[in-house]
Amino acid sequence: MFSDRPVDALVIEKLVEVAMTAPSGANKQPWRFVCVRDPSLKREIRLGAETEEREFYSRRASAEWLSDLAPLGTDSDKAFLEIAPWLIVVFKLAADDNGGQTYYTNESVGIAVGMLLAAAQHAGLATLTHTPSPMNFLRQILNRPDNERPFLLIPVGYPADDLVVPEFALQRKPIEQVMIIK
Repeated sequence: MFSDRPVDALVIEKLVEVAMTAPSGANKQPWRFVCVRDPSLKREIRLGAETEEREFYSRRASAEWLSDLAPLGTDSDKAFLEIAPWLIVVFKLAADDNGGQTYYTNESVGIAVGMLLAAAQHAGLATLTHTPSPMNFLRQILNRPDNERPFLLIPVGYPADDLVVPEFALQRKPIEQVMIIK
């Protein structure tokens, strides 16, 4: 639940600067952050995402997956893609800008995204990781080259004043289940 309250472009730039400090395989920095605030582009992205999401919910997802999603109340409607002031579309580079090899690409981009998300939270912003699949429509809408592959779509903005977070969503596994000391 996002507010449509504007977020200054400089704040978004600072989030990307934090992400850029992530380590990467052979320092290739195999990422591209396309930051979208244009309402018409956000609308196109929403329509593309909803097309893929309708297919997911009606045909692609298993019954177990849909059951696991049910408590979240998610569906194919992705209005937040137009409400959030910014969409950051993260692309991973299949080859660097000179056509050279990239290494540990998924790991490198994943670390950069984690740092961006943490920086956004620290700045008081709300985010959501959205992964409509397949995501190739993002490359087409944003006119990105073939060596850039969509990795993640991140709406960014301030949380809505009437934000509701499901109680179970705040529950995390106990530390004993995720941390082992030897």
